[in-house]
Order: sequence, then C-alpha cells, then structure tokens
Amino acid sequence: MFGRLGAPEIILILVVIVLLFGAKKLPDMARSLGKSARILKSEAKAMKEEGNSTSAQTPTTGEQPPVQRTIQAAPGDVTSSRPVAEPTDTTKR
Repeated sequence: MFGRLGAPEIILILVVIVLLFGAKKLPDMARSLGKSARILKSEAKAMKEEGNSTSAQTPTTGEQPPVQRTIQAAPGDVTSSRPVAEPTDTTKR
C-alpha cells in the first residue's frame, strides 16, 4: 500500500514541502543537512581509525599525553573547525 510511490505522489510531496518551508529556505536547509552529514561521516571515520589504532597498540606502562583533534565541517573549511577536548580515562587497570 505505502511501498509504491509513483511520479504523481512524489511531485505532490515536493509541492507540499515547498509550500511548507518556502523556496528560500530549502537551499539553506539542504546545505546544513549536507554539512551535518559530512561532520557525522568524519567523526565516524575518526572513531573507526581510533579504535583500530588503540587495539593494534601494545599496552605500555607510561602515560601518553592526550592528542588534540580538530573537527572540520568540510574539507578546506577552516572557519567552522574547532578543537575537541577528548575525555580522559581516570580508571586504572
């Protein structure tokens, strides 16, 4: 019943979206959605790389200083990049 969307239904949905949000706000909304998706993708990639690097390292007795990371919204976008404070692990094994 709901699985079959044809061209008339899609056009009707798009017209309703344009009427609700207005034509001026749609490009800004799409831009911010794309920026959010890039941030999410870069964070997921950083977490995956961090997980791989920590599991591959052998445990050492000395403490390493925390590494300062920077989040960038888009490649080359330095206006919205900001440093991120990593949480410190206070538990001892």
